[in-house]
Amino acid sequence: MRVLLVEDDPMIGEAIQGALKDASYAADWVKDGQTALTTMACQHYDLVLLDLGLPGKDGLEVLGSIRVTANPIPLLIITARDGLADRLRGLDGGADDYVLKPFAMAELLARMRAVLRRKGGTAAPVLSSGVVLLDPATKEARVHGGSPLQLSNREFSLLQALLVRPGAILSRCELEDRIYGWGEEVESNAVEYLIHALRRKLGSEAIKNVRGVGWMVSTGA
Repeated sequence: MRVLLVEDDPMIGEAIQGALKDASYAADWVKDGQTALTTMACQHYDLVLLDLGLPGKDGLEVLGSIRVTANPIPLLIITARDGLADRLRGLDGGADDYVLKPFAMAELLARMRAVLRRKGGTAAPVLSSGVVLLDPATKEARVHGGSPLQLSNREFSLLQALLVRPGAILSRCELEDRIYGWGEEVESNAVEYLIHALRRKLGSEAIKNVRGVGWMVSTGA
């Protein structure tokens, strides 16, 4: 999944971006509100982490600009502003969660997973196609109730992208967009290599190729 981090503090931004990448997210980082809005206008994201104390356009203004267009993207505010009025303005303004700094990265990641589940219309902690199950917390996959299989970060990211909408076909370009952030080198056959690796672990029928279109996860239908 691809995350946009909006944070003006260099040390905090670098630490969060690194932790997100370690957790298998493709993470892009911008340092002001206007750049965040400009970036979102031309790049798909699955979730936004938004600081409030930004230069130029304040975080609450950014939030308002996102929600006024009826954009339903999951959004978590991450801020040191702990006043009740600030929390209420953030949540009533359309934020899905409000996380106070300093925070443990493990907690932020858990809150991100919870928000993504709610936005996806499920309370279940795992993603499932009916054939393949994936636990985002452990990065383990199962097939037909079999033993858990540990995935690499890239394998997890690709399978997660397919399982968000079981049965949907994603092209090579769409998969690359979800698993690689800015500045990350993408080899021409990277997606095919990852799908080959996943099929070796999950079985040859776990991911289906739709010739000339892309790939989809098996739903058993």
